[in-house]
Parts: sequence; C-alpha cells; structure tokens
Amino acid sequence: MDELSPIEKLVVQAMQELGATEEEKKKTADDIAKKCNRPKSMVTNALVMLGNKGVVKRVVREKASGYYVEASAAPA
Repeated sequence: MDELSPIEKLVVQAMQELGATEEEKKKTADDIAKKCNRPKSMVTNALVMLGNKGVVKRVVREKASGYYVEASAAPA
C-alpha cells in the first residue's frame, strides 16, 4: 500500500473514531470534516485519494455519498 499523507492519516483516524468501519456505519464528508476540524474540500480530496488507494470505500446515495474505512486496507 502507498504511504499516506498527513491529511489522509488524519481522515482515516477520524473515520475510525467515528466508527465508520463498515458500510452500515458510513459517514458523510461533512461528518468527517467536522471531526478532523479541516475544510470539507480538503477532506473530500483526501477521501478521493484514499479511495484510489483502496483504503476507503465510497457509497453513492441520493443526498450525500457515504464513506467507510475498508477493514482489510486500513493502516494499523
């Protein structure tokens, strides 16, 4: 797995703290941005990169997409 940038690490940690570790517990980019105390655009960019690396899964929904950490790919 590629190394994660500091913001990517922060996003993954926030998602784990929020309990977004499986599809049924997915969180929105807004939820994650509030937990990280970072701008939503920065968090969204990190989520896209994490998705490309296979660390985070995105679930498209009607209103806002949900995200969760892929258990097998999450850094320890």
